[in-house]
Amino acid sequence: MKLDQVLCTTNDKTFYLDGDTVVKVFGEGFKASDVLNEALNQARVSETTLPIPKIRAVTMIDGKWAIVMDYIKGKTLRQLMQENPKKRDQYLEKLVDLQLNMHAYRVPLLTKLKDKMTRKIAATTLSATTRYELTMRLEGMPKHDKLCHGDLCPENVIVGDDGVDYIIDWSHATIGNASADAARTYLTFCLHDGQAAADEYLKLFCRKSDTAKQYVTKWLPIVAASQSVKGLPEERDFLLKWADIVDFE
Repeated sequence: MKLDQVLCTTNDKTFYLDGDTVVKVFGEGFKASDVLNEALNQARVSETTLPIPKIRAVTMIDGKWAIVMDYIKGKTLRQLMQENPKKRDQYLEKLVDLQLNMHAYRVPLLTKLKDKMTRKIAATTLSATTRYELTMRLEGMPKHDKLCHGDLCPENVIVGDDGVDYIIDWSHATIGNASADAARTYLTFCLHDGQAAADEYLKLFCRKSDTAKQYVTKWLPIVAASQSVKGLPEERDFLLKWADIVDFE
């Protein structure tokens, strides 16, 4: 295995190109259970007909965990949006269409979204009262079993040179309510593209999925709280503000 060509580095992970594979090397702080769970998530989703990179191996390199997977040649939606700003609306529609198609799949062995969010809310720095109210709101939300990516954003879609659109990074995959998944994408747009871009995404998602905007926004404080646990400091502060018990309708 030759690790001399770095594709990118993000959040204490380094991606190397090695022939027709990508080697994702995790930092020393990553637990074996988290890495193995990520690989298992991706393996389970790859058993559907969704086009995603296939896992080749899970190994250790110089004392660090690594996942080896297929290399997808192409550009991310983020790159295409930056290179072709006049086509931004077209690329945003592609993102929403891919998300809705993904939500039609069922992968029953994945972690339940509600269970994962309950654990994460309990681990936040929010007050006991706020944690209780968020947990009660979560418990009262409809239970679904749709495939949820957990971090679907323009960076995690590769438009392949082969004409196929691939969704990558399945570390946060769960089964649950599609509107919670949309709320996560909305918050990601808020963080990286601003409120206007986030609102544009949400409007398109709600129109195409025939979902009331009010229903998606009920998920925002729940999702924000659960995502605040492992976020970067600046992201954590932003998310905790959204996690206050407020009706966003």
